[in-house]
Amino acid sequence: MQILHPFVGSLQEYAALLADPDRYRPARCPQCEARQPLTAHGFYQRTLVDEAFDGVIRVRRYLCRACRRTVSLLPEFLLPYLRFSLAGIARFLTARLGEGGTLAAAARAAGQPTMPYQRGQGWVRRFLRQAAALAAALVAWTPIVPAPTFALRALHMLNAVGWIPAHRRLFAELRVHLLGWPASLAPAGRRVTLRPAPLAS
Repeated sequence: MQILHPFVGSLQEYAALLADPDRYRPARCPQCEARQPLTAHGFYQRTLVDEAFDGVIRVRRYLCRACRRTVSLLPEFLLPYLRFSLAGIARFLTARLGEGGTLAAAARAAGQPTMPYQRGQGWVRRFLRQAAALAAALVAWTPIVPAPTFALRALHMLNAVGWIPAHRRLFAELRVHLLGWPASLAPAGRRVTLRPAPLAS
């Protein structure tokens, strides 16, 4: 399961803060609700692409001793299961859907002028599928913005709240992914599994 690291700053500052496992240690397990601090459980690496960075960062993990499951402390400038920064995706979607720019112009606005056409189209499709749910969820933090489509309404509301604060609240409180969870994952970020049907006796 992933929870968000409440971090604002440079990637160098982020790397330095990871050295202290107690700084953001969860006081309870978000999965089984056990009221005991989680144990530091190393890191995993994931790629990050932003306007000025294309490389690997570390993500701290914790282990719940009660349910034996891990919790990852994902930096809030990233969306789960996407390697591009939230700021870059926000710039792309604002340029493409909010300003009506071409895919190439939106890619340039995101700082990714050589980005493949398919990636941008994928972000647009996922956002359009999620737009009505986002607009409904964001009403708790900002007034409804009149707009001809849910996509434009959601974009205006995200810009009013701020993409990172909106991501933080939607993800932490409602487990909402700004571009929608991949089909193979439950909202908690775990693989969807089906139990076998009981055998008839």
